[in-house]
This record gives sequence, structure tokens and C-alpha cells, in this order.
Amino acid sequence: MASFLQSFLDPKKNWFAAQHMKSISNRLRRYGLRYDDLYDPYYDLDVKEALNRLPREIIDARNQRLKRAMDLSMKHQYLPDNLQAMQTPFRSYLQDMLTLVKKERAEREALGALPLYQRTIP
Repeated sequence: MASFLQSFLDPKKNWFAAQHMKSISNRLRRYGLRYDDLYDPYYDLDVKEALNRLPREIIDARNQRLKRAMDLSMKHQYLPDNLQAMQTPFRSYLQDMLTLVKKERAEREALGALPLYQRTIP
């Protein structure tokens, strides 16, 4: 069942998944974003921890892309075509660190240790 689901969602094997990926890519290119920029650190604490572990230059570039996207959105504009062609929306910078953080959290839970961070209600 899992292999069927994986092959169904794989853009290399499924035409509909490829079209969806192309659509998402076009939307991200319009604003100069990467797919990893869409992760919200306030929603998932693992994402917040992974972002804290990344180098400062990567975080600054992410923040700059998000600010530019918000500015373009407020102006109801898109990036110029020459800049859209240079964008790499599926070039990941967060996935490796996020996988590591999730593995560490799962290991801590398996060992019965206290979690490093917990969501608190203000």
C-alpha cells in the first residue's frame, strides 16, 4: 500500500503529480520563493528548531525572500520574467536539518527522555 501511494505521488511516475508540481513551481517562481520557505516555525516546533540550527546566511536569505514575496503580493505584482527564470523553487535547504531534528525527537521519545521543547499556551 505504501509503495502504491509513493508511486502515485511521485512526479516522475504520475502525470497528474508532475502537473501539480509544475503548477506549484510556477506559483513559487512568480514571487521568488522556495518550497521550504512555506514551512511555518510557529506551527511546527520541529521546523523552528531546524531553522535555529541553520547558518545565519541561509536564514537571512529566507527572510529576504519572504519579505520580497509579501511586498510583491501587496503591490499585486510578480517578479520580472528574467528573475523568475533564475529561481529554483524546489532546491531544498531545510529538509536535511528537519529530518535530523525529527529523528532526534523520535529517539528522545523512544528513550523516555523529556522533550526539549513543548508548545505552551500563552
